[in-house]
Amino acid sequence: MKKVVTGVGLMLAGTAPAFAGGIERAPQSLAPLFEKGNYAEISFGAVDPDVSGRDVAPAAIGGPFSTGDVAQGYGFFGLAYKHQFNENLSGALIIEQPFGADVRYDQAPEGSPVVGGTRVRVDSTTYTALLRYKFDNNFSVHGGVRGSYADGRVQLQGAGYATTSGYDLDIDGTWGFGWVAGVAYEVPDIAARISLTYNSPIEHDFDMSETGGPLPIEFTGEYEVKTPRSWTLEGQTGVAKDTLVFGSIRWVNWSEFKVDNFLFPIASPAGEIPLVEVKDTTTYTLGLGRKFTEQWSGSVSFLYEESRGSTVSPLAPVNGRKGVTLAAIYTMDNLKVTTGVNYTKLGDADLGVGASGAKREVAKMDDSEAWGIGVRLGYSF
Repeated sequence: MKKVVTGVGLMLAGTAPAFAGGIERAPQSLAPLFEKGNYAEISFGAVDPDVSGRDVAPAAIGGPFSTGDVAQGYGFFGLAYKHQFNENLSGALIIEQPFGADVRYDQAPEGSPVVGGTRVRVDSTTYTALLRYKFDNNFSVHGGVRGSYADGRVQLQGAGYATTSGYDLDIDGTWGFGWVAGVAYEVPDIAARISLTYNSPIEHDFDMSETGGPLPIEFTGEYEVKTPRSWTLEGQTGVAKDTLVFGSIRWVNWSEFKVDNFLFPIASPAGEIPLVEVKDTTTYTLGLGRKFTEQWSGSVSFLYEESRGSTVSPLAPVNGRKGVTLAAIYTMDNLKVTTGVNYTKLGDADLGVGASGAKREVAKMDDSEAWGIGVRLGYSF
């Protein structure tokens, strides 16, 4: 059972999720904090999404036109170190890339005249420092600080954006800070654990420059971007010899993810037009882990993320997802090697722009999917 238990962290997050709600790519798991003794790990991998559809250009001009594959593949990495100070107190440092985006719509005539030329790129790296105190009654509390370095760029193009077409926003890299807090309860005899973790919003005060759009001049200044708060409930328990069931429920408050600058939001007769508008998401994971031999164990897990309403932004062009992850774990003395492969069916999405409640439909995305692979090397000492 021990080898199955120590591999659960990767079973849950061994392959980075592709196109989760908003711009989330990984669930900010604190699994290294629950490893036995001192522990270090490195993880890396790649995701290849395929997100495509057709715009709403009328047949009179040859439409609808294909958007092409708008989602770019990406790699990811992570580092973690956990130190056991004494029987009750431990700490961890986790480096990861939980947020990111790279969406590009080809310009006409190869792409869509409605949204062609629209692009968004977001890069971020997050550093989390944690402490955990374990009480003698199987309860524990954990918490710490989180720092995030991020930058990005947004370009709006195409007839669908009307007066905002031609808008270009460049966001310089800067730091933002937040905090983490949670509680856990464990029953070691049956490899059971349940934990609840809260991640606070992280506010970045970016230096931004804007050009184009409704006013054909350049604006520069320091503006705020807030990444969303989240709650994550994770659990696991042994159900038979060498067999473990695990799962999680994760809620992310994407409605507070806003970019406040000079030109956006825009007041219009139909209501306020935001630059970015993403609905809250709830993601469910359920899996089964099994130890086969002294060296080999593995897992299968299923993921479901509900759709987020009828219309979503072209900057986040999927609506819900269903996925399956297979992981294999090889343990040799203190070294643990985990490999995972993930397939995700990305939900069909109607893309719209404009004010909330009065969006203009610009495209429909369907038959989208993503493949991911990941490797994690863990060492206990």
